[in-house]
Amino acid sequence: MDTLPDYLTTGLNMVFVGLNPGLTSVRDGHYFASPRNRFWRAANSAGIFDPPLKAETDHMALEQGIGFTDVVKRPSAGASDLRAADFREWAPVLKDKLERYAPSVVCFHGSVAYKNYLKHAEGVNLRPELGPQQRPIGASTVFLVPNPSPANAAYSIDDLVGWYYQLGLLLKETTPNDD
Repeated sequence: MDTLPDYLTTGLNMVFVGLNPGLTSVRDGHYFASPRNRFWRAANSAGIFDPPLKAETDHMALEQGIGFTDVVKRPSAGASDLRAADFREWAPVLKDKLERYAPSVVCFHGSVAYKNYLKHAEGVNLRPELGPQQRPIGASTVFLVPNPSPANAAYSIDDLVGWYYQLGLLLKETTPNDD
């Protein structure tokens, strides 16, 4: 496997957008597969997945109306290995995917991911703040959470849980109620 597959289909409530696949994730074939990555712990603690999922069951997120993709599909050991050419190549591809699949919410992991998406897919230069964004992508509402990578030590696990909890509230507001 050269990269992670997209978990995308029409009718999704939300799509998580990572910066790019890490080498451990590509080797294992699952999103956020590194045991040091805090995504699954934080998202499950905030109630995003019901029932809770883990890297090995990431494909089951589609059954819960949640997809996964990345700004750049080229794997790397870390964000510092990415080049501007990667974003120029991949950000417009991501924009096309998100407009085609039109999830209710698009959640970017980290300002580096979202800032580079904006610059290379939308032609917009800005420093995004965490939380809900003013600019939609097609019909999708955009939300920005901190990158759950262990390299992002500025945010504790409790901080991450809090941001995913806010994301969950937005998701409840923007998706149809099945009850």
